[in-house]
Amino acid sequence: MILSFGSGDGTAAWALAPAWLALVAYAGAALLPPRADLWVRAGLVLAWLAHAAAIVVDTTGIGLPTPGARFGFAPALSTTLWLVIGVYLVESRLLPLVGVRRALAALGATAVVLTMLFPGELRPQALPHGLMGIATYGMFGAAVLHAVMLNRADRQIRQLPQRGAAAAGAPGMPVLRLERLTFRFIVAGFALLTATLALGWWFASPWHWDHKKVFSLLAWGVFAALLVGRRFFGWRGRMATRWLYTGAGLLLLAYVGSRFVFEVVLHRPPA
Repeated sequence: MILSFGSGDGTAAWALAPAWLALVAYAGAALLPPRADLWVRAGLVLAWLAHAAAIVVDTTGIGLPTPGARFGFAPALSTTLWLVIGVYLVESRLLPLVGVRRALAALGATAVVLTMLFPGELRPQALPHGLMGIATYGMFGAAVLHAVMLNRADRQIRQLPQRGAAAAGAPGMPVLRLERLTFRFIVAGFALLTATLALGWWFASPWHWDHKKVFSLLAWGVFAALLVGRRFFGWRGRMATRWLYTGAGLLLLAYVGSRFVFEVVLHRPPA
């Protein structure tokens, strides 16, 4: 949730500074050569902090002519990536998670630019289920990040069987630990998604079906099937990650996809 490029709407110029700083720092971290690993991490940390400040400015209305929080496909992506990068920065202090920093920096820069171009709809008051929905995106985003690393480690094992378990940790962490972390984020995301849907039903007056609700319920069903399959049939590896990617894709279509169509394609507020 970051302010747009211009400040002709009455936005204080200083309120735009965190977003610009985040963009520059993310871009720097993404463009630095691999051998400058420490500088890449430093740039990513600086970008993440500036990104956090930009989100605070935009959600509290500081420096804005009208207080309130912005909602839209780009702010949702931006906040989701901020949460995912935050999870990465915490874990990378305790576990070896090299190899994805520059990719995350590039994604962060893209999210900041998108939110500058498409700042979303301004709402005077954020709904609880909306905030929980953003947290849900963050949990499943972190699960997808770990699943990508899990698939990479699995490929290393298949390509270099003679190296055995050592291949799983180069670069990265042991496969079993990655798998446990992936499912912890899935469980947390599923709990948040369930609570978000329940709150959405509670606040809806009256309840009506739309693309967001249909895709959200489909995603909930996919994640529920994944957890049942994991518990009773021992799903793991590629089987589990395929279900995770499918559910995450449906969830992405539920809010980000529908808002993108309304804001960018149709140029009108959501129905």
